[in-house]
Parts: sequence; C-alpha cells; structure tokens
Amino acid sequence: MSERRKLRSTAWFGGAGKNAFMYRSWMKNQGLPDDMFDGRPVIGICNTWSELTPCNAHLRNLADHVKRGVYEAGGMPVEFPVMSLGESNMRPTAMLFRNLASMDVEESIRSNPIDGVILLVGCDKTTPALLMGAASCNLPTIAVSGGPMLNGNFRGQTIGSGTHVWKFHEDVKAGRMSIEDFLAAEQGQSRSAGSCMTMGTASTMASMVEALGIGMPDNAAIPAVDSRRGVLAQLAGRRIVELVEQDVTMSRILTRAAFENAIRVNGAIGGSTNAVIHLIAIARRIGVDLDLGDWDRLGRNVPTIVDLMPSGRFLMEDFYYAGGLRTVMRMLDEAGLLNRDAETVAGGTIGEIVKDAPNYNTEVIRPLDRPLTENGGIAVLRGNLAPDGAVIKPSAATPKLMQHRGRAVVFESIEDYHARIDDPELDIDADCVMVLKNCGPRGYPGMAEVGNMALPAKLLKQGVSDMVRISDARMSGTAYGTVVLHTAPEAASGGTLALVRDGDLIELDVAGRRLELLVDDSELAARRKDWSPPPVPSGGGYQSLFVERVLQADQGCDFDFLVGRRDAGIPRHSH
Repeated sequence: MSERRKLRSTAWFGGAGKNAFMYRSWMKNQGLPDDMFDGRPVIGICNTWSELTPCNAHLRNLADHVKRGVYEAGGMPVEFPVMSLGESNMRPTAMLFRNLASMDVEESIRSNPIDGVILLVGCDKTTPALLMGAASCNLPTIAVSGGPMLNGNFRGQTIGSGTHVWKFHEDVKAGRMSIEDFLAAEQGQSRSAGSCMTMGTASTMASMVEALGIGMPDNAAIPAVDSRRGVLAQLAGRRIVELVEQDVTMSRILTRAAFENAIRVNGAIGGSTNAVIHLIAIARRIGVDLDLGDWDRLGRNVPTIVDLMPSGRFLMEDFYYAGGLRTVMRMLDEAGLLNRDAETVAGGTIGEIVKDAPNYNTEVIRPLDRPLTENGGIAVLRGNLAPDGAVIKPSAATPKLMQHRGRAVVFESIEDYHARIDDPELDIDADCVMVLKNCGPRGYPGMAEVGNMALPAKLLKQGVSDMVRISDARMSGTAYGTVVLHTAPEAASGGTLALVRDGDLIELDVAGRRLELLVDDSELAARRKDWSPPPVPSGGGYQSLFVERVLQADQGCDFDFLVGRRDAGIPRHSH
C-alpha cells in the first residue's frame, strides 16, 4: 500500500470528496467499473497514430497490445493523442514542429492523472519529440517504436525507402532510368506498414531507444508487421506497471552512461546524423550535459559493423533476422565500448541483456575485424567555416573526398538551388564544393532535410556520383554522400557560412576534423560589414515563436525555455 500512496493519479481519483466523485464519474461514462479506481497505476499511452503519418498509421493496433499488457499487470490504460509528425507529408519540414509536439506531450502528461507512460513512436521526429516531452516530466516511461516496413522490392531488386528515391532520381536525371520505371517503383518501395526500412532517422532513433535502455529488447528492428512487434508492445504494457510500482523514473535510465552507449551504438550501426541533434536535446531535457565534443570523442574509434543502406547493402528486416541491436551491443561490450552497468526499463543492465546475443548473419552484422567502415560514428568538424561545429557521416561518404579542397559554388537559398542546379551554364565541375545557405533552424525555418543536394544533371551524365556539399541544413537519414551538415552558427544568424562567395576555396579534412574557408580574416571582416540578415520566412504564430527561441544545431535545436527538467508534480485542481 505504501507504493500506491505515491501514485499521482490518487490526487484525482482517491477518496470520497466532491472532486474525486467528479473525476471518477466522468471517466465512468466510458464503461469503467469501480475497481479501476481502487489505487491501481494509471498508464498513459501517448499515441502518435495518424493517417497523415504513414509510418505511424498502424499504431492504433499496437496500442491495443500495450493495453492488454497493462491490464494483465493490474494497471489502468488510458490512450491519448498528441501531435503526429510525419516526415513524408509535413511542410515545410517536420523538424519545425518537433518542439511543439514535445510541448504537447509534456503538458498532456503533467495535466492528467497519469502515473507512468508508454510512448508510441515511429516516424523520425515522433521519437525525439515524445522522449523530450516525457523527459521534462520524469515519470516512469517506456518508448515502443512501430517498427520498420518490410524490405522494398522492385522487379527483383531489393530497394530501400529514401535511399533509392535519391538514387533513382539521379538515374532519371542522368538518363539511365525512364520516368515510367521511376514511377513504377513507388509501390514496391513501401509495401507494408511501418517506417523507413533503411538505417534512416526512424530506424536510428528506434535503435537509440533500445541503446539508451528506455525501450524493450529488440525494439530497434522487429518489422512493423511481424507478430513479435505486438508481443513487445504487450510486454512493455506489463513492464510499465512494474516500473511505476518500483518508482523507476526516466532519470534513473537516461544517465550519462546511457547516452555514451547510444553514441557508440550510432557509430556501429551507421546511424543518421539527425541523432546528434535529437540526443543532445533529449539529454539536456533530462539534465545530462551532452555536446558535439562527446559525439566526436566517443564515436571516433567505433567501427561501423552493420551493413545497411544508405551506408551498405541490407535493410532492417535483414538486420532483425541477423540478431538485431542486441548483437551489435554484445560485440561493443566485448570490445570494451559499452557501459554495461547502465540500467534499462526491461529490468537488469544493458550488459546482462546483450551478453548472449548471437549473430546469425555475419554479412549483415560484420565482425569487428571486418567492418564496413574502420572509423564510423559522426565526425565533428570545426574551423572558421564552422566555429561551433558541423557534422559528416563518414560511413556514407566517398573516401577520396574526405580530404578535399575545392572552389565554392554558392546557393543563397533552397529556391536559388532549385532554380539553377540543372542550368547547363552553371559554372561547376566535379572538384567544386556545393554550398547551401539559409536552411538552418532559423533560416528555413525548421532546418529542413535539404543538405544532400542532388548533383547537377550535366555532371551526373558525365558519371560523377558524389561531390562535397556543405550547408546549415540537415539531410534525411536515408541519404548518402560526402555531405557536411548542421554548420553552426547558421547563415541566417550570421555564421561564417553567410559570408561564402562563389570562387572561394574551401578545405575539408575529415581526419583532421577541419572545415576551413580559405579567405583572409580581413576580407571576411569586410564582408561581414556588408552583410545584413536575410528576411526570416516566418508565417507568424508558432513559426514566430520558433524563430525567436530556437537554439542552434550544436545545442539540439530545442527552445531555450524548454531545456531542463520540470517534473510532473501535481497540478492544482480546477473544482
């Protein structure tokens, strides 16, 4: 009984007073019997289901599995909706609304009679948004991902969501693929429920959930339509009730050690650069100081051993059959690269969970001595072009371009890029460095996934397959290439990127972690005097708030007023 007296929901439903009468009575119009209010834990199921978010359109069914587990463990499940962020449909970019969704989650949890939370997540930004919002409340929490789609297939060829869109589109521009074949590939790419089946941002963040210990074992890779995804959801429903009874809050799980594990796992799986921004934001919500230096230090010597698109050959379905993330973490543990004593929501430590994980396919999950990339992780670049840092994903880049000096070809905006990139008169060759400005957190606004700029058609027709590209934007986790992203400070805020002009020499040295604009300081100072901030394309309302209060990429792009824990507490009653 001592544990039950700690339940937040008792402040709503406990006792024989007027307020408790009203709270219980209103809830009973859903057909709930008296004993649902006898002090059992109330478990909120925070659901990002939406038919406008295709990756999450199956989460209503998954919620039923969670409810089954909650009931079995003696809890009371209550499902509630929050803003759903679909990367595939939302304009100008789902990232613009990540912080808004996190506010929805935080205040929905805090204001309601909830003792513990299951977060149903899937598409890219729903995972960080829900983790950020829940972290600020710090209740017992488990994240359950919706899982990836089945492997794509087009005319006998395995194709990956996102990755093959970029590839096929370039093939069309180069004349290697007809537009009819391009359009015919649509249905074959997305042939089941679930999120992108490449190691894009959705799969990366599902992997981060498991690596952080805030999700159940195998959360990362079970396909959305595999019955074992439902089993995982049901077990999570059972387990969240136990976490509430044991008062295991998020801050017990999301420790410094957990984030270090996640960074190393991201390197081993060839995870998305977007994880950098999201993990920094989540860490700062829960009170862990995480920065770009940690990403570079911890990930620098981690080999990429998962051979998945966009870096490699296979897809998430293959990854699950090979053993999934537990196998990867077991290998990292054996190499001394895992904080094995980190706690997990599943009970026990990460080390205990992964110790016996088998590897059923050494082509998909390679041995440490035969990696896909010797030094994976996310490389953090600094220099006068990125004083606060920029990032590149070595496993998705062309090795010969990792040290490169080239002439800048500058696009002042994404509209400028689209207007000129395929102009036959554009003065560009394969050695040039493509530079895109004003696509950062404030400049876009929302920091869209436009950093993996498609190459000029005339160069694609010459057989050029990659070039160095630099921007203050992000890129899809499904994309590839020698692409430098998240340049901070961004151009719209007066970063050095704003001062780059056509013809300037830029030097990229990934091994040396340098990104330099080879222009004299005196010339840059003169340019800065002539520079004025571009008009920020704010549409008023929420967008105005975003532009005014968003932090830069190196700080996680959160709102300055949302950083830190506020905990759930017990709000004042209204009656």
